[in-house]
Amino acid sequence: MRQPRGQRSDAGAVCWAVRCASEPYRRKPSRHLDVAGLGDDRSRMDRAVSRGAALSLPNVLTYLRIAAVPAFVACLTVLEGDLARLLAFGIFAAACITDWLDGYIARAWEQQSALGRMLDPIADKLLVGAALLMLVHDRTIDGASIWAAVIVLCREILVSGLREYLAELNVKVHVTWLAKWKTTVQMVALAILLIGPTLAPYQVGLTNIGLGFLWLAAILTLWTGYDYLKSALRHAVDW
Repeated sequence: MRQPRGQRSDAGAVCWAVRCASEPYRRKPSRHLDVAGLGDDRSRMDRAVSRGAALSLPNVLTYLRIAAVPAFVACLTVLEGDLARLLAFGIFAAACITDWLDGYIARAWEQQSALGRMLDPIADKLLVGAALLMLVHDRTIDGASIWAAVIVLCREILVSGLREYLAELNVKVHVTWLAKWKTTVQMVALAILLIGPTLAPYQVGLTNIGLGFLWLAAILTLWTGYDYLKSALRHAVDW
């Protein structure tokens, strides 16, 4: 049975009102926002930043300091005489300069990175360890002074292990000024011991001065190593 015209108009008006009321809740046409694409772009940007940090000038200087270690050892094993020592001294001195320079540039240019913080102390330990071994090998460091070299090497191994342990506990160990002075004294001692035997008139005097600096470095090494050990034991007990 057909409805009267007035009732059909009222029903149509009701449908139209319901349609208008529900319009704001209808799904808008998508603008095709590619969330996955944004994630890929962010990953690519992160990789680009990481590559940039890896190739920053401070990190490149650290890489060169690590590469200087085998070159330093080769000079003292392949070559002989004063030429070997002079070349080894030049490589060692240049590596020591980069140790100061990479930190200065990283702070000045705001290029500090986690990679640099990891590699910098490793490069220092490799350089110092190699120099100590070669100087003991050619008997520049001899007699009781070998104990100073052993103290320095053992401390470096101990601190590396403590750093690894504290890192597992999410504990950051900051390098103190005393530890920086310790590294400086070590490098000065080793540089003097490298160049001393090539300067014949001053050979004995310079060697003794170098050994004196080495013993001073050993004392500072024990002091700073005790600070690291005390911090590790405190966190181990609390843990």
